[in-house]
Amino acid sequence: MAFVFQARDLTLERTVAIKILREKYSTDEGFKERFRQEAKAAANLSHPNIVTVYDFGLDNGKLFIVMEYVPGTDLKALLQAHGRFTIDEAIDLIVQACAGIGYAHRASLIHCDIKPLNMLVSPDLHLKVTDFGIARALSTIHTDEHTDIIWGSPQYFSPEQAAGLTPSPASDVYSLGVVLYELLTGQLPFVATDPIEFARLHRDAFPIPPRRLNPEIPNPLEQIILKVLAKEPSARYRTADQLGMVLQSFHPSAERSGSGTATNISIDDHSFEVKQGIGPGMTTQVTDDRTFGINWVLVGLSLLAFIAIGGLVPFWLYIYLTLNPPIH
Repeated sequence: MAFVFQARDLTLERTVAIKILREKYSTDEGFKERFRQEAKAAANLSHPNIVTVYDFGLDNGKLFIVMEYVPGTDLKALLQAHGRFTIDEAIDLIVQACAGIGYAHRASLIHCDIKPLNMLVSPDLHLKVTDFGIARALSTIHTDEHTDIIWGSPQYFSPEQAAGLTPSPASDVYSLGVVLYELLTGQLPFVATDPIEFARLHRDAFPIPPRRLNPEIPNPLEQIILKVLAKEPSARYRTADQLGMVLQSFHPSAERSGSGTATNISIDDHSFEVKQGIGPGMTTQVTDDRTFGINWVLVGLSLLAFIAIGGLVPFWLYIYLTLNPPIH
């Protein structure tokens, strides 16, 4: 859909990347307006795990976007060269992606095209997500005229996107789950020869449990992946922030057999318990303590206040009796 150039900003004296969209996209008025809106929204994102947008516009009939230049390569190229990643490597990369995408979710911006090609990785394994909003801009192009464009990246899109429904932050979470599955197993959860079949599989089929493809994956981590790949958005983690926090709380060196484990994490200033069971039928449960939890800090402060006030009563009684001795 575009040509990408490494270039030199002569005014600010810095290296940048310039993405010039193919001319056929620049002739659609609806797309141009949506592209302007999405590029403007993306330019307001400032996060270590998001590629910064410097400028965008239309020049000689072609839309362009000027972005931060990231030395290194994209995650897809690393997958092809590296094969599947270790558990530590995969979790570290996805947690970084979750940090950037979660920041965008808090700014009410959904990526809609999460895939390894849109994740740039520097030599020191620092990951940055790019191309926010472009997929949403492409959705304005008439489907009858550009079916191949509307499908975008069918290997990674969510069931609701495959059904033509409005995406949500949970849609990005699903795509992150597909990427994590691919990093750990070396293959996609679904394989097809055309976008329509991919859409059907995302909507109706269930992936091979990743442990069958990579036995080194701990059972709790497999359940996290399967939860993220749930067909219903409400069954997944709501945002990339939540997925990132759950993955951060997960320790690959933890026991991989026996009884389950429980880890306390905090999401949106609330405490959650992530229960990771082990064995057949195991599920990953997140219990929110906002309804039934006890604020022990408040209880402690109240108790101290009660003790302090109670301790002053004998003192003031002594002062009163000293100044007003009882008459016999």
